[in-house]
Amino acid sequence: MIAAAILDRLRAIVGAGGWSTDAAELAPYLVEGRGLYQGRTPLLLKPATTAEVAALVAICAETGTPIVPQGGNTGLVGGGVPFESGNEVLLSLSRMNKVRGVDPLNNAITVEAGCTLAAVQGAAGQADRLFPLRIASEGSCQIGGNLSTNAGGNAVLRYGMMRELVLGLEVVLPDGRVIDGLRALRKDNTGYDLKQWFIGAEGTLGIITAATLKLFSRPRDRQTAFVAVPDVAAAVSLLGVAQAVSGGQVEAFELVARTGLEFVLRYTPGASDPLAVKHDWYALIEIAGGDAPDALRPVMERLVEAALVDGLALDGVIAGSAAQAQALWRLRESMSDAQKPEGGSIKHDISVPRSSMATFITRATAEVLARMPDARPVVFGHIGDGNVHFNISQPLGGDKAVFLGRWHEISELVHGVAHELHGSISAEHGIGRLKRDELPLYKSAVELDLMRGLKQMLDPGNIMNPGKLL
Repeated sequence: MIAAAILDRLRAIVGAGGWSTDAAELAPYLVEGRGLYQGRTPLLLKPATTAEVAALVAICAETGTPIVPQGGNTGLVGGGVPFESGNEVLLSLSRMNKVRGVDPLNNAITVEAGCTLAAVQGAAGQADRLFPLRIASEGSCQIGGNLSTNAGGNAVLRYGMMRELVLGLEVVLPDGRVIDGLRALRKDNTGYDLKQWFIGAEGTLGIITAATLKLFSRPRDRQTAFVAVPDVAAAVSLLGVAQAVSGGQVEAFELVARTGLEFVLRYTPGASDPLAVKHDWYALIEIAGGDAPDALRPVMERLVEAALVDGLALDGVIAGSAAQAQALWRLRESMSDAQKPEGGSIKHDISVPRSSMATFITRATAEVLARMPDARPVVFGHIGDGNVHFNISQPLGGDKAVFLGRWHEISELVHGVAHELHGSISAEHGIGRLKRDELPLYKSAVELDLMRGLKQMLDPGNIMNPGKLL
């Protein structure tokens, strides 16, 4: 247990309104998004400034008190919640939510870690700029968490993951010192790129308190199409056609399997089937750019026509308005929630080279069904960047607990196929607790040794989000 005197010192740093022990207030901070982990903590800390974070961490370093940083708690691998022991303090960045500055001429924005992704998108929009990260949880996820998990989302194909969208970071180290690296430079060859140590580190190396991020020119037009494709291989080929016809203006290219779409149509109010005839596979395509509304409409029409002529598409529809485009995107973005009423779901977030995507889906499906014949694979994701959510819904009428009890067995099959195809067992959500013990199966001894060495160097007391990632 953490000594009362230590907790008193921590409370004194943040003052009234900066901490809580109220069970009702703490409850949403302590459960992982899928309900896989339920943690405990004697104290929730809510600092309002970087100086407060630094002072809190310095006390934790001095006393050997473990500390768990948390953003919007939208993660899905248990990386942002404390363990069940109750021996860790929880630090929320939610009060550090200021936009510190926008520089449209330099296409840069500096924000605190507790800003929601939607707030950053909004601030960029007010300056007639685009911050391109797009994920379903953008209204509640926070920039600090996006950075700590190297978030991806729908526009990675064009703009890259969070790692590619960062110019500089402000970070509190595990000893309480602060790295002030909020530089808005595109070119800086003065040694090691220290900010990259902390992106994707899941709070195990330090606490990101602010970031300077890249902005882009705001597209004046977006065109969205939903097309049926013969199979996954055709979808991958269609992406190449889309890039060629649009001149590289494809912003998103999503794969949707019929099983998942059926769930969405069943459980999402107002959802409707975009095409008259059912098909096994679909692609959701978005291109963006141009200098005026509807500037890209002829481009999308040529794209879909070429796909139909080449046999890469069987049918398709192009959104005629922003509302219709939103309705098509809602089908894709409702996939995760629509699985919940169908019972237990064993989820995987893998990536493979695009050229191996069809092979992965075919092999992983066959291996899962050989082990569990009545299981229902639900496949969807950002096929444009090689990332697919390969989820398995429980058999109809099956026992949820028994099904979820086979999580490790099924994941071993799926991750094994991804690894054989030179892929990754975590494309977006990180490692956290869920995949921590699997990581040594897929990382080389040299890579793990370097990761552990970096952790030991920066956090020798192992106070920073211990037991996660490594």
